[in-house]
Amino acid sequence: MLTPNMHYSELKDSYLFNTIYRKTAEYQSSHPDKKIYRMGVGDVSRPLCDAVIKALHTAVDDQATMEHFHGYMPESGAPELRKAISEYYRRFSVSVSADEVFVSSGACDDLGDVLELFDKDNTVLVIEPAYPEYVDTNILCGRKVIHLDSGEENGFLPLPSEEIQADIIYICSPNNPTGAAYDREKLRKWVDYANRNGAVILYDAAYEIFIEDPDIPHSIFEIPEAKTCAIEICSLSKTAGFTGTRLGYTVVPKALERMGMKLNTMWARNRETRTNGISYILQKGASAVFTKEGLEQIQKNIRVYKENARVLMDAFERIGIWYCGGRNSPYIWLKCPDGMGGWEFFDYLLNEIQVVGIPGEGFGACGKGYFRFSAFGDPDDTKEAANRLCKLLGR
Repeated sequence: MLTPNMHYSELKDSYLFNTIYRKTAEYQSSHPDKKIYRMGVGDVSRPLCDAVIKALHTAVDDQATMEHFHGYMPESGAPELRKAISEYYRRFSVSVSADEVFVSSGACDDLGDVLELFDKDNTVLVIEPAYPEYVDTNILCGRKVIHLDSGEENGFLPLPSEEIQADIIYICSPNNPTGAAYDREKLRKWVDYANRNGAVILYDAAYEIFIEDPDIPHSIFEIPEAKTCAIEICSLSKTAGFTGTRLGYTVVPKALERMGMKLNTMWARNRETRTNGISYILQKGASAVFTKEGLEQIQKNIRVYKENARVLMDAFERIGIWYCGGRNSPYIWLKCPDGMGGWEFFDYLLNEIQVVGIPGEGFGACGKGYFRFSAFGDPDDTKEAANRLCKLLGR
């Protein structure tokens, strides 16, 4: 008799964001006359920039001609796009070769697939609060997951301890959900720990484009020693509005080895087995992101989201609510007022002012009593939501 993967029984009944969608839809169904202000799930609201749209149209037209038609693409990505991404890293004074860049259908997919590089007996460290996929994908593999709590006392940026025994370490900076970001000094401590203990850091850099402070690295490879202990996973979802278009990339340095195995070579072989490549059309659109014109245009949308974050931060400062994030990040992480739990606060906001955020409990136990807002919404809706929050919660 077939034995199913029994680790599925260890997961929560519903993925966090699906629960948010369901509860919001139920409220909307019962209150069809109410407009809901959605600042929960971090989906973008601005359209793709002109450079990308033109490239996508050109690529579609290419597929209609014998001369320019493309079938299967290289499993690790089109050479043109891999080169463009490697050149993008020069902006951070980081040297990454094109064959260290692997194009994917998005960071979310790679965060799960990359685990195939590691034995299931490795121990995983997740810094909480954390993006739920870090935990769920490892539970499905049957790995032991240990949790490192963070809180207001360390700015939600904990540092390593030699008491920690971990083989795989997840770091997201700027962080989802807290918006906190490691500076070079603190990030170096994690790099040193990983190199000292033979661990590998899976560095989620999905929000690097929001960084403003010069002392906060855009890439873990700004710490030179990271090339022997880190894999960086990136996304165009928030950078260029590709949430519905789907494309990301992962950087696996050639210098990263464990037990005589080169992880760059392993990942290239994994891609040959697991994928037939990302579509020609999407890769042409992604290549346009990294042109001079594309990089200038995507910044217009980023400025809109940063202004949304400023509007929300101003509201919480007027109300007198503790928060972090917002600067260097599209997320604002706040302490629920009056000792409320996150789900209690969620229901309160939805029912009283039709504003949707994410309960902190959804990101781990130490998120209890906290709440996340996203700055990716429509600017007018964000302003209205901020006004409603001030009226409801104003002291």
